[in-house]
Amino acid sequence: MPANRPFDLAVVGAGVVGLACALAAAKRGKRVVVIDRDAQANGASVRNFGFITVTGQARGDMWVRAGRSADVWAEIAAEAGIPVLHRGLLLAARRPESVAVLEAFLRTEMGAECRLLDAEDVQRNHAEAATPELLAALWSPHELRVESREAIPRLAAWLEARHGVSFLRETAVLAVETSKLVTTRGEIEAEAIAVCPGDDLVSLFADRIAAHGVTRCKLQMLRLADPGFRLSAGVMSDLGLARYAGYAALPEAEALRGRLEIEQPEHLKNGVHLIAVQSGDGSLVVGDSHHYAATPDPFACEAVDGLILDEFETVFGRKAPRVLERWTGTYASAPDRTVVIDTPAPGVRLVMVTTGAGASTGFALGEEVAADLFGGARP
Repeated sequence: MPANRPFDLAVVGAGVVGLACALAAAKRGKRVVVIDRDAQANGASVRNFGFITVTGQARGDMWVRAGRSADVWAEIAAEAGIPVLHRGLLLAARRPESVAVLEAFLRTEMGAECRLLDAEDVQRNHAEAATPELLAALWSPHELRVESREAIPRLAAWLEARHGVSFLRETAVLAVETSKLVTTRGEIEAEAIAVCPGDDLVSLFADRIAAHGVTRCKLQMLRLADPGFRLSAGVMSDLGLARYAGYAALPEAEALRGRLEIEQPEHLKNGVHLIAVQSGDGSLVVGDSHHYAATPDPFACEAVDGLILDEFETVFGRKAPRVLERWTGTYASAPDRTVVIDTPAPGVRLVMVTTGAGASTGFALGEEVAADLFGGARP
């Protein structure tokens, strides 16, 4: 990497948010370098579902960002060699209170192009999720699924090959000043700097991050063997109606939460809801749970995995396939905001998604940051 010529943008962090900032700047013709402490993607961006979720995101900016980000994923996937494995969302409702939440959701602007399916519709078009307990299901066409552990490296390789983005890996950034970074491989000059630390809350601008009340969320994930059927879309259970703010903030969700507290208190206590998506080899990525701490322990709890598998078996009406992989992930989380965009120094932006939706909202966030740093309109 040439050291004698300043970059237009230096990005700290090669997770999805950092790559999104790099893409937005490169599209503007800017010379970009991305610096990361790891040899390859290893954090939240490769430990999630790869399920680009629009429907259910918090109303307002978050929902708008998710819609724009899904559009960008669709635009670049083929060129970057990233397969879209399936599209759409089916959210299964097995309680009258859940149906009421979905009906209320469809009356909002967020329900555009979504439909409420009855049990017969689900049996005809999504038989894998049709059970006797099912009352209805929300169908959304907006979602798409990629394999995170493959998509993020391919995105980085495409940025390098197609847009000339430079990458400096296995390099720690020790300090950030206006127009300059101090790294373990020397100094790098850049007109603008975007610090995208993921869930690293202490290495850079720890005081600024702490001021926003950011902590970390640990989640447990599973890969299950090929179940012998193909998902027609990503599947969620109605536990998600109590977690995803686009549903949970609706007045109708209060009655549902009351019922869930009686029927599934352990699921709620452990932040368990169900997302099931399918990989190219037929295996299923299933999760997840949510536990919060400044430094979450790295250990997966078998009882929590059991709650996730219990919800899977209830939604699909069959025994869960054998577990092929188990892992934990962490992401930055804040109690009162979905993103942090801070200005710790002139020309420097601190950029974090603080609600576990980096893959779903990162591309739009990158466009906002690029527009803020370099001027001009956002798509």
